[in-house]
Amino acid sequence: MSLHDDITSALREAMRAKDKVKLTSLRLVLTGIKNKEKDLRRSLKDEEVTAVVSSQIKQRREAIEQYRMAGRDELAAAEEKELQVLQNFMPEQLSEEQMELAVDQIISEVGAVSMKDMGKVMKVAMARLAGRADGRTLNTMVKAKLAS
Repeated sequence: MSLHDDITSALREAMRAKDKVKLTSLRLVLTGIKNKEKDLRRSLKDEEVTAVVSSQIKQRREAIEQYRMAGRDELAAAEEKELQVLQNFMPEQLSEEQMELAVDQIISEVGAVSMKDMGKVMKVAMARLAGRADGRTLNTMVKAKLAS
């Protein structure tokens, strides 16, 4: 069963359970998937569906940050609930140590020695760790490693 099918069946369950938060989150993801399929004129592979879910998660995190800065904690809490629903469809996240090992390995593979090589390292890291590592955390870790 594909990830798209998992999301669709979770949507049906949310409808039956009348879970509005889950329903809203999953509808937005399925809309994003359909839009991407229209653009590409084909069905998406699981990796591409994961990318759509990942972008939705990123949007939620940014919204949470904005709501907190504006003092709108009730809206931030609603976004956090949607974020939790979406994270169920992502692959298992890497631990800090696993990310560090992967970054070290990528830096040595690419032959990076300074901050000038950050783009090369991030390109490989984001491709290899897509969906399993947060981009911001990864960026911070690569900067720290290349700066030293």
